[in-house]
Amino acid sequence: MDDVTETILLALVVVTALAFDFTNGFHDTGNAMATSIATRALKPKTAVALSAVLNLVGAFLSLAVAATIAKGIVDAGVITLPVVLAGLVGGIVWNLLTWLFGIPSSSSHALVGGMVGAVLAAVGTSGVLWTGVVSKVLVPALLAPLVAIAVAGAGTWMVARLTRGVPQEVSNRGFRWGQIGSASLVSLAHGTNDAQKSMGIILLALIAGGAVPADAGVPFWVIISCAIAMAAGTYLGGWRVIRTLGKGLVEIDTRQGMAAETSSAAVILLSSHFGFSLSTTHVATGSVLGSGVGMPGAKVRWGVAGRMFVAWLVTLPAAGLVGALCHWLESAIGGAAGTIAVFALLVVVSAAIWVISRRKPVDHTNVNEAWDEEKGAGVEPVAATTGEAGPERVAPVPAAATASSVGPAIESVGSVSVAGASKGSVQS
Repeated sequence: MDDVTETILLALVVVTALAFDFTNGFHDTGNAMATSIATRALKPKTAVALSAVLNLVGAFLSLAVAATIAKGIVDAGVITLPVVLAGLVGGIVWNLLTWLFGIPSSSSHALVGGMVGAVLAAVGTSGVLWTGVVSKVLVPALLAPLVAIAVAGAGTWMVARLTRGVPQEVSNRGFRWGQIGSASLVSLAHGTNDAQKSMGIILLALIAGGAVPADAGVPFWVIISCAIAMAAGTYLGGWRVIRTLGKGLVEIDTRQGMAAETSSAAVILLSSHFGFSLSTTHVATGSVLGSGVGMPGAKVRWGVAGRMFVAWLVTLPAAGLVGALCHWLESAIGGAAGTIAVFALLVVVSAAIWVISRRKPVDHTNVNEAWDEEKGAGVEPVAATTGEAGPERVAPVPAAATASSVGPAIESVGSVSVAGASKGSVQS
């Protein structure tokens, strides 16, 4: 392979890695802001803008997770540019599919699964550092949600006990301000963990392409590029996942929201300090569940949680399968043409998913509409919200207009219910 072709392939891999960071941003916005949006502590567009800025800042605070991804999961010595591209495609496709279904799955595990699958297809089991996969990925995946549930549950119970005699209006006002601070901390923590993952992948690609030595650190241009891509994706909102986290699991109040966000931030920052490639989605979901468990009288929708857990279980193997298939396609076509073909396939699949998402759009205008428990998702046609902070404004809808103006509330694919929206909504 000549130098020009190598450079072109390296550029394709870097662009694809930044695309993954972009999908990671809009897929995981709900981890930080879903509860603040659900309780109306922040307006939806304000929340995602704030999260984007803090994700950008957080990306510069730590590089421990980038080192784990670059050198702790797969053997850098067997990595080639086609392998890296195939792994990234596996991660991106899974991110887009779960976003379409409104499932808060792990972008981190999608990336790791895609890379492991591509390496297995390329060189077999010898190319995977199994000790690193177990200690840095699988063990945190099991422990993080449990820890988050316990911490958020205890915090919520304590807050509920301390505020029993406080008027609800006073409590809501105070905790809304607290939520702004705690949600901001989660966004900052998310930047210190998730933005690092694409940095590690790009470093792997640079090493494979001979652009930097094997013992190199992450170049500054990689850090700033990944930070910007993550922030841009975050600003888009990822409204489908925000809706599921904010409305689908628990009907939360401001006390629960602050407890959940504080729990998430503490667990994520601790994992970033030790270099664990933690799923911030697992942590945030565990915290939301914990806020329901710890609040007396709160109802947790375990059916929705069960679908999430199933998605979590299949994330690594599903993304790994896509990564492996992409590498086999590259090998079957051969050379640079194979790599370009896989990149083109990614573009086509991404465009198709976007087109499908337009049929049932969810955006900042309907992200807070009521969750239909019988259908598992969707919008009850009895209320319309302004999306603004403060008390919800309710507007009655005439019964005769219900069927014609509201339309289908959900989309079901297999066993997964997709949060939908009112007919005529516009998705940003």
